[in-house]
Amino acid sequence: MRSSGGCSRRWLLAAAVVILVSGVPVGAYAQQAKATARATAHVYLMRGVLNIFSLGMDQIASKLERRGISATVTNYLFWSSVADEAAAQYKSGRVRTIILVGHSSGATVLPDMVARLTRHGVPVKLAVGLDSVFHTSLSGRVGRYINFYVANGVGTPVERTKQLHGELSNVNVDAIPGVGHITIDKNEIVQQKVINAIEAAL
Repeated sequence: MRSSGGCSRRWLLAAAVVILVSGVPVGAYAQQAKATARATAHVYLMRGVLNIFSLGMDQIASKLERRGISATVTNYLFWSSVADEAAAQYKSGRVRTIILVGHSSGATVLPDMVARLTRHGVPVKLAVGLDSVFHTSLSGRVGRYINFYVANGVGTPVERTKQLHGELSNVNVDAIPGVGHITIDKNEIVQQKVINAIEAAL
């Protein structure tokens, strides 16, 4: 009987020969894979109340677009239609990676969006909430959910339920200088944490 390890080694050797013969550097394949992941990803950013207190969502979207990552910004009141649109885009094949980001009330609706997309049979790769104003619980399927909140303010941790399939992290950011409920989405340190998480997901 042939060992599976031997088969694996022969497969890797054959792949290496193909790459060498083609004359294409290994790094080029990695770059192509990265470009494909960016091109087929979409980040849905949800603003909070009145659309005037969550302009950091627009700043993050602009930074993502400059990195070649598609992003749209919407008020939290339209969360259900955004989830349905994301599901339709995923099922059409135009979007392969769904990422959600929200601030304030926009963060409060993220667990609802995850649950709705789960009912559609659509996975969420990453969700990032910034200081949800109400207590929320998380269920459904999400690769990773990060809840950045200001513990000495109005923000609250997200509660895990037994129906959650994925990783949940509650991160208190009240030690970051100048961070409060109104400023968390516009803080450059927090914005970079969000972008780093998105980059890692891709």
